[in-house]
Amino acid sequence: MKKIKRLFDIHPWKISTHTLDKENKRLQESLTSIGNGYMGMRGNFEEQYSGDHHQGTYLAGVWFPDKTRVGWWKNGYPEYFGKVINAMNFVEMDLFIDDIAVDLNVQQPEDFYLELDMQNGLLTRRFTITTASAKVQFTFRRFVSIVKKELAVVQLQIEVLAGNPVVRVVSKLDGNVQNEDSNYDEHFWEEKATGFQGELGYLTAQTVPNPFGVERFSVTGLMQHHATTTGSPQMAPMMVAQQFVFNLKENESATVEKKVVIVTSRDIPEPQQLTQAEVLLQHYDLPFDKLLEEQASAWTERWVQADVVIEGDDEAQQGIRFNLFQLFSTYYGEDERLNIGPKGFTGEKYGGATYWDTEAYAVPLYLALSQPTVTRNLLRYRYNQLDGAHYNARQQGLKGALYPMVTFTGIECHNEWEITFEEIHRNGAIAHAIYNYTNYTGDTTYLKHEGLAVLTEISRFWADRVHFSKRKGQYMIHGVTGPNEYENNVNNNWYTNYLATWVLRYTRDSYLSFQHETEIKIDSDELAHWTDIIDNMYFPTDEDLGIFVQHDTFLDKDLKPVTELSLDDLPLNQHWSWDRILRSCFIKQADVLQGLYFFNDQFDMEAKRRNFEFYEPMTVHESSLSPSVHAILAAELGMEEKAVEMYQRTARLDLDNYNNDTEDGLHITSMTGSWLAIIHGFAQMKTFNDELSFAPFLPKGWQRYAFHVNYRGRLLDIQVDQHVTVRLLAGEPLSLKLYDEIITLDDQVSVAVKED
Repeated sequence: MKKIKRLFDIHPWKISTHTLDKENKRLQESLTSIGNGYMGMRGNFEEQYSGDHHQGTYLAGVWFPDKTRVGWWKNGYPEYFGKVINAMNFVEMDLFIDDIAVDLNVQQPEDFYLELDMQNGLLTRRFTITTASAKVQFTFRRFVSIVKKELAVVQLQIEVLAGNPVVRVVSKLDGNVQNEDSNYDEHFWEEKATGFQGELGYLTAQTVPNPFGVERFSVTGLMQHHATTTGSPQMAPMMVAQQFVFNLKENESATVEKKVVIVTSRDIPEPQQLTQAEVLLQHYDLPFDKLLEEQASAWTERWVQADVVIEGDDEAQQGIRFNLFQLFSTYYGEDERLNIGPKGFTGEKYGGATYWDTEAYAVPLYLALSQPTVTRNLLRYRYNQLDGAHYNARQQGLKGALYPMVTFTGIECHNEWEITFEEIHRNGAIAHAIYNYTNYTGDTTYLKHEGLAVLTEISRFWADRVHFSKRKGQYMIHGVTGPNEYENNVNNNWYTNYLATWVLRYTRDSYLSFQHETEIKIDSDELAHWTDIIDNMYFPTDEDLGIFVQHDTFLDKDLKPVTELSLDDLPLNQHWSWDRILRSCFIKQADVLQGLYFFNDQFDMEAKRRNFEFYEPMTVHESSLSPSVHAILAAELGMEEKAVEMYQRTARLDLDNYNNDTEDGLHITSMTGSWLAIIHGFAQMKTFNDELSFAPFLPKGWQRYAFHVNYRGRLLDIQVDQHVTVRLLAGEPLSLKLYDEIITLDDQVSVAVKED
C-alpha cells in the first residue's frame, strides 16, 4: 500500500523539474536543500516569494533552549526543549524590473527550471519574467562549499530578451527570521552590529537571553559582491544590503556574484569574528567558476568511494544517490562536537538535535564509507556527554547514565513524557555502536578506555532500572516505550529487555577481557549482580506462534494486517486519534525485528522467518527508520519482492513523499537505510565474529549494482550482475566468506550469483 507524490524528474545524478509547484512549494524546498556539514539551507528562492513557503537557514551546533511546556509538571521532566533555530538568510537577493518586484507567486514565470546536481552540490534555477515593458531571464546558481566550510556562493545572471528595462538587485544579509516548528513568529536573535567595511557588508547577531545557563551563540555574516556595476549600501534593523542597478537593452546581460562567509562563536569569540571573517573572505577570493570547479573536484573524491552504482533502474539509482548526497551534506566527520540531526539543514522538526538514529543507522554506513576516525568522532561525541547522561539518570532517580533521546549537550531536552521517561532503549543503541565500531574495525583501543567508561555507566543504569518479580522469579522492565512509538507505557518490551541484557553481558565480558588494560573498575559483587540479571531476564514469547512477543499484552490486541486498512487511513498519525493508534495493533516501525537486525547472528533463520511473517504485515512503516530493517531481513529470508519494495520505500521516502511529511524537512538519519538495504540486504554483507561475508542476489529489473567498502584497512570493490566480483583495491590480503565458501582475497575473485 503506498501513496506517493513525485515532484522531480527521474535522472541518475540530478533532481530537476520544469514546474513551479506552488501547492507543494515546501516539499520542493526540502528536496532541494544543500549543506556542507557546517551550514546549510532549504531550497528557498533568493528573491522574495509571497506565497506559502518555509524560509530556513541553519548552522551546525547553533540552537536555543526553550521552556518545556506541559499542563502538569512531572518530576524528572527536562527543564527545556532544545531546538535548532533559523539563522540569518544570507542568500537573499530581491529582484525588480522597472521597480516591479519579481515574485513568482504573483507573476507567472516562463521557462521555469529547477535543478539540484548531486555530483557537485550545485543548485540551479532559471526563469523568465515578462512585464508590460520587458522580458528578462534570470538564472541563479548557488552552493555551499565543502572545501571552504564557512563559504556560500551565489551567482545571478540577468539577460534581457526584449525591451530596455532597469533591473535592480538588492542583495542582503537578513536576520529578520522566525522559526516554523515551534514558537511560531518568535524571534531568537538580536542585533549586535551591522555595517560596511568598504564594500563588504556585515551583520552580527546573538541569540536572545535564556534562563537555563545555556551559552548564547553569536554569528557574523560578511558578504562581498562582484558585479558589472557598482553597488550602493543600504541598512535596516537586523539587515545590511547592497543595491545594484542595471540599465540594460535587448540582448544585453549582467552578472552579480555574491560570496558570504559565516562564522560563529562555536569557533571564534564574537569580538574577533568580523576580523576573522575578513581574513577568510580574502583567502577565498576566487571567481565563481573556480570555486565551483574546486567544489566539483571535492565531491568527486567523495563519490569515488561512496557511490552505489545501479544499472537498469534509474528510480533506484536516483534514490540512493540523493540520500548519500544529503547525508554527506549534513555530516562528514570533521567535528567531534557535532552529530547528525534527523533533519540536518533542511528543517526544524524534531528540534534538529541528536537522536539514537545516529548509533543505530548511521554508524554502519560511516564505518564502511569513511575512515574509522569519522565513526570514532561519533562515539567520542557521546563520551564527551557522559556527565549529561549521569544527570539524566539522576533526574529519574536512577544510577548510572541515561543517554538522552534528544540533545545538543548530553542533557535530555525532549518534551514528551512517553519519550523522555520511557523510550529508554536508546541507551542500548549507544552501547551497540561501541560494539559495532570495535567489531568492524578490530580496533579495541576505544573500547578499553572511553568505551568501557560509557558501557559501565549504561550497565549501571540498566541494573537499577530492572526490577525482580518475586512471583515470576525473573527480572523485568516495566513502563517503557519500545521502538514502536505507536504503543506507550508497556511492560516487558521484548526488544528493550533483550537489549538491556545484551549490554550487561557485553560490558561484563569486555571488562573481564581488558580489566588489566583499563582504568575502569567494576567490583565482583556488581559483576555478579549483572550476571544474575543476564541469567534471569524475562522475555515474553509465545510457543504456539513461535515468536518473541512485542510486549506482555500485545497478543491481546485485535490483530489484523495493514492490508485491511483503507488508503484513506494512511498515514495513521495524520488521520487517527492518538488514542485509537495506541489501542491498535499497527506498528510504526521495526520493534522485535529491530532486535533481529541488531543481533542477527544470535537467531536462526526459522526464528527470523516466523517473527518477520508475524510482525511485518502489521507494520505501517510510518517511521522513516522502518523500511531498511525490513528490507535487510526480507533479503536474508529470500523474500526478494518484499526486500525490493522496502528498498524502494527507504530510497525514495522523501523524493516520493511516502509519509506525507517531507515538506517539514528531509529524513536525514534514515537516509542511511537505502545503503543498508543494498549492502546489508541485497548483498548480505555481515561482519560478525571477525568474519566478513557476502551472499548477494540481483534484484529483478536490475542489470548490475556495485559499491565500495572500507574494512579493517582494506578497500573493497563489489560488483554484482550475473556474477559476484570482489576486488581488493588497497590493503593486505583478506580472508572472507562468499556465500558459504571461505576465500583469501589478494586480488579479485568472481563467482556466479547463487539463486535461492
